[in-house]
Amino acid sequence: MATTKQLDDLFLDTLKDIYFAEKQILRALPKMARAARSEEGKSGFLQHRDETQGQIERLGKVFEFIGKPARGKTCEAIQGIIADGEEIMEEFKDSPALDAGLLSAAQAVEHYEIARYGTLIAWATQLGLKDAVPLLKANLAEEEATDKKLTELAEKSANANGQKAA
Repeated sequence: MATTKQLDDLFLDTLKDIYFAEKQILRALPKMARAARSEEGKSGFLQHRDETQGQIERLGKVFEFIGKPARGKTCEAIQGIIADGEEIMEEFKDSPALDAGLLSAAQAVEHYEIARYGTLIAWATQLGLKDAVPLLKANLAEEEATDKKLTELAEKSANANGQKAA
């Protein structure tokens, strides 16, 4: 007879999901940096790659706290978001709108991560996983800061540059 799944099972499942997502993002960011036309965009993607590495390490510690191996689980959502970004890189390769498209793809990633971390923090709190909460909050804070930087970058230059005639 199957046991009924509990909140801790859902927490672990979602933790595996974001762990997989962060690893996929880590692989996608250098491609985005190479594709970006502006130096600000390039350096922003590379800086986020370094942050993502730290986020993966924090997630590894969360797995340790709950006594489970750090292992990802295929996340269809992040694969779809990353595929959208790759499509933009291909279709807008030599376009002045490329950076605006890259920034919008990056923000879709950030919003997904923000949603996941917010949920994990709430569940970790409910489950009494006191050691996990600050690690998850640190990741969430970085994702929110990155989202804000992406918005500023888009408003400042990429969106306007995308309107200019090629």
